[in-house]
Amino acid sequence: MAWACTIFMLSTDSFSSEHSYHIIGPLLQWLFPSLSQHSVNFIHHLIRKTAHFSEYFIFYLFIFRGVRGMRTGWRWTWGIAAWFVAAGYSCLDEVHQAFVASRTASPYDSLLDSIGALFAFLAVALWFYFRRPKTPALSESDSQVRAPAV
Repeated sequence: MAWACTIFMLSTDSFSSEHSYHIIGPLLQWLFPSLSQHSVNFIHHLIRKTAHFSEYFIFYLFIFRGVRGMRTGWRWTWGIAAWFVAAGYSCLDEVHQAFVASRTASPYDSLLDSIGALFAFLAVALWFYFRRPKTPALSESDSQVRAPAV
């Protein structure tokens, strides 16, 4: 819930492109004085889109943990449910931004958010796949049933 509130807060006027540029733009120009204005604008855009991806990657991890609860391991249903919640929240986040004057609602941002959650889904699935216990292969002698010695 705390991360959902953080996402909601990041969708307000205080974190609009105009406001974030006032921090990121001068910082980029200070770090890289030879950057053109076009390059600074492009990097600012990339930072903002990376934030969309990252915040929903993290959001998915929290949701998956909540869906899984005290159970251990991996279930596809848990992963899919967590992804649907994250993707649904990204749609609601864009609806929220439609009512903020300095923000624009974009289906592409919602898609990017959902892709961030999808990458987290894949990362978690792979994590559990590679951490599962390996079952040793049965040797030929183990697979034959032996008669008890008399």
